[in-house]
Amino acid sequence: MEIDYSTIKVIGFDADDTLWVNETYFREAELEFAKLLSGFETPNKIDQELFKKEIGNLPLYGYGIKAFTLSMVECALELSNYTLPNATIEKILNIGKNMLNKPVELLDGVEEVLEQLSKKYRLILATKGDLLDQERKLEKSGLTTYFHHIEVLSDKQNANYSKLLNHLDINPSEFLMVGNSLKSDVLPLVNIKAKAIHVPFHNTWAHEMVTQKETSGKKYETINTLRDLLKMV
Repeated sequence: MEIDYSTIKVIGFDADDTLWVNETYFREAELEFAKLLSGFETPNKIDQELFKKEIGNLPLYGYGIKAFTLSMVECALELSNYTLPNATIEKILNIGKNMLNKPVELLDGVEEVLEQLSKKYRLILATKGDLLDQERKLEKSGLTTYFHHIEVLSDKQNANYSKLLNHLDINPSEFLMVGNSLKSDVLPLVNIKAKAIHVPFHNTWAHEMVTQKETSGKKYETINTLRDLLKMV
């Protein structure tokens, strides 16, 4: 059944892997990390242990590159049975620093879409991660002027979105969220009676994966590129 967007007044956008490249840099960092620890474990085992460490640290560190870097250090120490040379620890820290210094690479059509939609709708940015890093990327992106409000959330669950919409005095029926993650950008919005559009990115963190059971019966649409959004709203 076709979804009616005629009541939409505010459109929210995710940032990482919706407006600009992000997850690709994490995959590159994981490969570099596995090479550094190749003397202690297989690449597959290293990937598994790093992911477990990241998930275990989420309640303490949250999301973002700094949290990822701390998890890499902890994981490396454990896999090496605490024999890791200081020089290798320094190399791991440099992996994180290099990630933080990456250029902001906008995805195709992003600025064009934001420019057109900002003439008709109030746009907000709703992302999660490290506040300082997200502010840095937004500043480098040159997209700040298109957004009426910018929010860096500690997580993206039903309660986080409800609190945000309530704070901004936005009725869920008038709100549309656009993002690459079904888990973080789509399903929570559907759950609180807002609308959401999924724009998949070719790399997805395992933690953001959802099952068919979780999406079953949920009403949302998927588009191939952000430009397709202009045909819908």
